[in-house]
Amino acid sequence: MPIVLIYSMTPERLDRLNGVLNKRQPDLTVVLENVFDPHNISAVMRTCDAVGIQDVYILNNKIPPHKKWGAKSSSSAAKWLTMHQFTDAASCFAELRSRYAKIYTTHLSSDAVSLHVLNLTEPVALVFGNEHSGVSDEIIAMADGNFIIPQVGIIRSLNISVACAVTLYEAFRQKNLAGHFDTAKLEDATLNALRKSWGFLGNDSSLQI
Repeated sequence: MPIVLIYSMTPERLDRLNGVLNKRQPDLTVVLENVFDPHNISAVMRTCDAVGIQDVYILNNKIPPHKKWGAKSSSSAAKWLTMHQFTDAASCFAELRSRYAKIYTTHLSSDAVSLHVLNLTEPVALVFGNEHSGVSDEIIAMADGNFIIPQVGIIRSLNISVACAVTLYEAFRQKNLAGHFDTAKLEDATLNALRKSWGFLGNDSSLQI
C-alpha cells in the first residue's frame, strides 16, 4: 500500500512559483539541433528559465538522444522546463509550425540579418545548431530565415550557450518593452499541469512513495 506524504508549501514559496508561472512566455522557444554536449544544453536551459521560456525542443536526428543533462550547468533548471525531444526533423517542425509564427536559425550566410532587426515579440522559435557544424542545411531550408549576432572581433562565432544567452536577452528586452511580462500568458490547462508537476495545487501538496 503506497504511503502518501502531505506537506505544506510556505506562502512565500507559493507566491514565488506563481510569480514565475505568470511570466512564462509560451510564444518563445529554443530548438537545439544535434547539440552534443549535455552541459551546453543545460546552460541553455538555465537561460531559458531566466527569461521565461517554458518549452525547449531537442532535435537529435544525427546523434543519439540524450538521457540526462549536465546538472551542474543547469542548476536543476530541467525540472522547471518542459522538454520536447525529437529524432525526426519533419515531426519536430510540424509541432513548431503549429505553435510559432516564425522559425529562425543562427547561421552565417549572405542572407542572414542582424539579431537586432528580428521581431522577437511575435511567436518565434530560435534554432541553434551543433557545436562543430552549426545548423544543418536541412533545417536551414525548413526555416523562415537566418540571423547572426553582430560581432567585430577576429573570431566570428560564439559558444552555443553564449550565443543563445545573447539572443534570448534580446528577446527578453523586446518582449519586456512590449509589456509581455505584465500579464499571465499561459492557458489555464497548461498552468494547472505545470502547477501539478512543480508540486503545488494550492497550499498543500501530496507525494506518493
